[in-house]
Amino acid sequence: MISAIRRRLADGQPAAYVRILSARGSTPREEGAFMLVTPSAQAGTIGGGRLEWDCVAEARALLAADGPAVECEIALGPEIGQCCGGAVRVRIERATPALLDIVAHEVAAVRAAWPPLLLFGAGHVGRALARALAPLPLRLVWIDPRAGEFGTIPDGVEARISDDWESAIAAAPPGAGVLVLTPSHALDALIVAAALERGDFRYVGLIGSKTKRRRFEAGFRALGLAEDRIATLVCPVGDRGVRDKRPEIIATLVAAEIVETLLQDRPVGDGRTC
Repeated sequence: MISAIRRRLADGQPAAYVRILSARGSTPREEGAFMLVTPSAQAGTIGGGRLEWDCVAEARALLAADGPAVECEIALGPEIGQCCGGAVRVRIERATPALLDIVAHEVAAVRAAWPPLLLFGAGHVGRALARALAPLPLRLVWIDPRAGEFGTIPDGVEARISDDWESAIAAAPPGAGVLVLTPSHALDALIVAAALERGDFRYVGLIGSKTKRRRFEAGFRALGLAEDRIATLVCPVGDRGVRDKRPEIIATLVAAEIVETLLQDRPVGDGRTC
């Protein structure tokens, strides 16, 4: 998004930067949310609805008049009819290369704090999962030794053509997530056992049935893994009562599970929306 706006500025096309400076009460987005607006397009969002519509119009008017920066205090319910009890303060200004440098630095810092998720397996479900997980606030590392299985790698996803799963597990920081769906049950067991043995991953998920889980649990007990570690394994993954084995459906259900288990205590703002 930022690189595209940089190119527009270099070509002499104007752009505006719209940012929520503060948010109180129930609001569509949190403090720090921003969007970039050009005369004919926009990237990012401050929450949609009338708030965003008005801010886009104000940003384009600013660009047309080459006007100064403006700040607006907006009570969402009384002023613009959005059924929210909150208020936001919004700043709208012309984007410059220097301003985009600051924004890019802030974005990089936020992304560096995202929890990593190691996704092992690039089969049909793995590919669907990569697509479903790529837009989430995760550092997604997708690992498989079969180069030809990845297909199109989504933006923001780090693909590793490697069979060195041991180093990946060892190097992952505490609080990371692991999702295992290789074509080999034996390899699945090795990766999951190593992840459980560490004991500091936030999420360890394994694709498969309840029968597969029982067999794996027996093997883990034979290895001497503690019951409390084994109990943290999520298998089946995405088990929300929906009996549909299409890869895209599985990926959607697992993505929701990842949000709940890996991201739920990482709130943005106060977690409330309109």
